[in-house]
Order: sequence, then structure tokens, then C-alpha cells
Amino acid sequence: MAFLLNKTTIASHFRSQSQKGDDLLSLSRRQYHIEPGPREKALLAEDAALKPFKSYKQSVKQLKKIGNILTIVVAAGCCYEIYVKASMRQAAQKQ
Repeated sequence: MAFLLNKTTIASHFRSQSQKGDDLLSLSRRQYHIEPGPREKALLAEDAALKPFKSYKQSVKQLKKIGNILTIVVAAGCCYEIYVKASMRQAAQKQ
């Protein structure tokens, strides 16, 4: 009988722990909906002094594309060279 009583207290303990976890989760969700204060707004505002350094994403994307194209060209050239060598060797063996 004491074993059953002990089981129910363990189950109620787990239930109370899960309810506490739900409260913490709901509190953390509420924090995202708080309006930023004046300091946060000032930090998020655009700065004219940083404008020349701001956007380099397009140049990085363009450089990646050029690198990818060059890699494909070099790989295709290597494959072509291997094909030419193999066909020349095959033609030499036939003669």
C-alpha cells in the first residue's frame, strides 16, 4: 500500500514540474513581444558612417559564382585531357 502511495506522489511531482516548465516557457515567449526601449532603438538605427562598409553580400555571391565556374572549367579540362591521352594510347595500341 505504501508503494502505491509513493507512486502517486512521484506522478504528482512530475506533473507539478511540467507545469513549472510550461510557466517558464510562456514567460520566455512573452519576452519577444516587448517593445524595444530607446537605447535598443538607437542601437538598431542605421548609422551613416557605416554605410560604405555595409553591403558586400552581392560581391561575395558574385565571387562564389566565378569560383564555381572556374572549378567546373578546370575539372572539364582535366577530364578532356584524360580522354585525349586515353584515346591516343588506344590508337597507339591498335597500330
